[in-house]
Amino acid sequence: MACLAALLLAALAMPANGQTVLTTGAYSFSDELGGFHITSASGNGSRDDPFVITEELNSATPVTLTIRAVKPIQPFGAAAEFANGILNMRIDVLNNGGQGWIEFQFELQSILGQPSTDDDGLSFDQPNKTPDYIASSGFADYYREMAPYDRLLFRSGKVDPLKTATFDFLITDLVPKKIFWLVQEPRIPLS
Repeated sequence: MACLAALLLAALAMPANGQTVLTTGAYSFSDELGGFHITSASGNGSRDDPFVITEELNSATPVTLTIRAVKPIQPFGAAAEFANGILNMRIDVLNNGGQGWIEFQFELQSILGQPSTDDDGLSFDQPNKTPDYIASSGFADYYREMAPYDRLLFRSGKVDPLKTATFDFLITDLVPKKIFWLVQEPRIPLS
């Protein structure tokens, strides 16, 4: 019976097209748009139990993580039971692209292919002017661009090939959506 359950979970995590969709808490995380691989997901998105998404990037081109609510939406509801629009995130990214990264940017999108704007409720915790939870193992500081777009740029550091960088931040979705996207862009030296 345990083997059957393990096979069923593996089948649910790996759709027929070879992309991975992993569900944890009230959300699913998918690499369905290609260019990278999700290898694990855990947590419920609360501050005490953040979502921990482990990924592998095979190039220095931007990739897009698809995030879907898989449980009922209830703003400020319990993190494990509802898609509440508060997503404490830790993303562990393996640089398997052969070139060192000198910066790493995240961008939120409520419409695929279009940067998030002030009126969609999606941000990197825009109301908090002095966040103490944004950090990275590979970069010393960050810059939040909150208008007209929602971007978070980690800088002053590097991530060598075959090394992993950890990124901690908070996504707030004040008008919780069924689906939104997180673009991830590693940056390499120009010369």
